[in-house]
Formats: sequence, C-alpha cells, structure tokens
Amino acid sequence: MTPKEDAAAHSEVTLQLAKQEHAEHMEGMQEAIDEMRQRPLIVKAYALGDTSAPSGDNVKTLHFVRHGQGFHNLMADRAKQAGQKWVNFTKTPENPYYMAEILDAPLTEKGRQQALALQPTVRDMENQPELVVSSPNCRALQTGTLVFEHLKDKVPFIAHEMVREENGVRVCDKRRPKSRQIQEFPSVNFDLLETEEDVLFYEDKRESKAEVARRVYKFLEWLETREESHVGIASHSAWLLTAFNANFECDDCLKGWFQTGEMRSAIVEFNMKS
Repeated sequence: MTPKEDAAAHSEVTLQLAKQEHAEHMEGMQEAIDEMRQRPLIVKAYALGDTSAPSGDNVKTLHFVRHGQGFHNLMADRAKQAGQKWVNFTKTPENPYYMAEILDAPLTEKGRQQALALQPTVRDMENQPELVVSSPNCRALQTGTLVFEHLKDKVPFIAHEMVREENGVRVCDKRRPKSRQIQEFPSVNFDLLETEEDVLFYEDKRESKAEVARRVYKFLEWLETREESHVGIASHSAWLLTAFNANFECDDCLKGWFQTGEMRSAIVEFNMKS
C-alpha cells in the first residue's frame, strides 16, 4: 500500500461502525420502498458493464460519491475505539454526532485524501460528467469540488437541497447559512437553495426513511428533466442507501453501504408508469 493509499484507507473501527450503522439505517426502509413503488416515476439502476443495461434518451450514467471522512466520522470512530456507547439519533453527551463543534462537519485530512484518490478514476472516464450536483453540506461540497476538480469552469456545479443527508438531531447534518457556503465554494451554484438558514433540519427528531425517499424522488424528477446524460453526485451514506434501496429498482450488488470516499457508478433509466 502506498502512503497515499494508506492515508485514505478505512480502519477496522470504521468498518465495524459502518456495519452497525448500516443495520440501523435499514430500519423503516420497507415503508419507504412500498411508498416509492406507488409513485409514477420508475427509476431502474444497472451496474456499469451490465450487458442488460438499456440505452436511449431516458438513460443517464450517474457517478454517486459519498463524501470523504468528516470530523463527525472521526469523532464517532474515536468514541467507539474508546469503548464509548450511545443511542443513535438522541441528544445525549455520549453521542459524538451531537457535539455542537461539528455543526455541518467538514472533511478531515483523511477525507480530503479519499476525495483526491478518486480523481484519476474520474479523469480516465471516456465520457466525462457534464454536470456535478452536491448536497449543500460542507463535507459533500468539499468532496464534490475535489473529486471533479478538473471540471471546474467547464461544467455546472450545483448544490441541491434534496441531495443532503437524512437530517435531524445530529448537528453534523445541519447546514450552515447559504451565504457562508457561497463564500467558501464560489465555483458552486446555490440558486436552488431557497432559504438563508437551514429550515429543513429537525432539532428534535430524525427524518424517516420515507421522508428521505421523498426527497430523493424530488431530486430524480429534477434530474430527469436535465439534458446532461453523465452526472456526478456528491452525497451522504443514509441518502445513498435510501436511493439505492427504496427509490431505485436494482440488483443487490448496488444496494450496500457506501464507505466514506466511495464512488459507485450506475446506468439509470427513467420511465413513467403507463
């Protein structure tokens, strides 16, 4: 393993915590699946290289990226390593995700290295992304602008509120004011953010998986109307898990948990129920 690869690698503690959070985040997923199957827009996803994948004007290639390691991820890893226990999505001193200091948590140095490690893969793509969409949260904005850095000033970079993480209680998921994000990310268009402050964040409860799936659905409706056929998307673990399990019809190979700094590409077909 090279020094760069080592800097971006996941520790055993990180992988253990990922298994725990994957199981927790699957709770309520069936309700979201059932609701999404009643919606008129049908979205099917296929792994790259799948010979059964369709082509046509209603098909896009989407490159989904989970943000690199954020400071909230680091604090959770440290807490678990120290044997600390907490109940997720609760306001308790033991919960590392509830620390006021990690509001809209940015990337750690490991997180930046994880994002930079994806650059060669993206640069080698035969069809370059024509659009980059990011969650308006700091760690996703940092990741999107690093992973797709060579496309700055060449393609639109757009922040989209519907791509943000499952939110509520955990202050790491509350975004900073729109004006602050504009100041720090001048290459990103924030016109789709309708409010200066974060009015979507729940202080006392966590979004349900059905609520997250509804946001994913709104984003897919918007994306389906865009003319770009190759798109990069920088988002978060629970949002991505919900998209692939509740919103997309796809094989199990695409449904797993995203590690920090992971990119998963898919061919996505949009159809309306007849």
